[in-house]
Amino acid sequence: MESRAFGTAGPSVPVIGQGTWKLERDGAAEAVAALRRGLELGLTHVDTAEMYGMGEVEELLARALEGLRDGVFLVSKVLPQNASFAGTVKSCESSLRRLGTDRLDCYLLHWPGPHPFGETLRAFEQLKQEGKIRSYGVSNFDVEDLERAVALAGPGKIACNQVLYHLRERAIEHVLLPRCQALGVALVAYSPFGAGDFPSPNSAGGKVLKEIARAHGVSPRAVALRFLARDPGTFTIPKAGQVRHVEENAAALGLQLSAEEIGRIDAAFPRGSERRLPMI
Repeated sequence: MESRAFGTAGPSVPVIGQGTWKLERDGAAEAVAALRRGLELGLTHVDTAEMYGMGEVEELLARALEGLRDGVFLVSKVLPQNASFAGTVKSCESSLRRLGTDRLDCYLLHWPGPHPFGETLRAFEQLKQEGKIRSYGVSNFDVEDLERAVALAGPGKIACNQVLYHLRERAIEHVLLPRCQALGVALVAYSPFGAGDFPSPNSAGGKVLKEIARAHGVSPRAVALRFLARDPGTFTIPKAGQVRHVEENAAALGLQLSAEEIGRIDAAFPRGSERRLPMI
């Protein structure tokens, strides 16, 4: 199972974790079972947000984490409209209450919004001093936003930048990913299967994934996850609402792709030209 430091001098975190966006749409019992199975298999980086199901997902996650919290790297996010100094503190405390825990391992600003980042940062620092969060970061920040955040916070303070990244959306590889690496900021890929845009088995790219997957005895989705987490400082958080799907994802933890296989995937899914940071 491969783990990496989460940000500058951060804790060691598995490169494959578990996302929870739209998890409230799955059956609660099955979703809880899937999350717990993922934890058993080493997918202990679990990501959520106050926005997901308007708090419902955090409450569902509390059930999955019961008795297992200490072994989990738990992340949640504050909505931009709530990210004033007082609003950030209030949102964090509400998330902690819904999650049934006394601390988050990382707390993120969901995307840049109307409040000055300095206010959000001041709240992050207070929450950290109070032991309610252990680190903080950002999500959906482009290079300019990220550099401003790092300049305000200071070196090594911004733990991660969580962004859209999947086989058909590789724009971040041009500038943002290298900049994150240079700044010591972990890059976390959300929606790594493209939110419904995963290559079909009969497409040219899908056939490449299928052939590589067959050679390793894993699923094409496991191959995709391993490819997306191939670079230093990168992590990915696929969402799975069923046990069989989380088991497929967990197989990526032990998967090693050869340089030739990485080259084939790279050719099948070209990263395209540089453009503004995408998000969904």
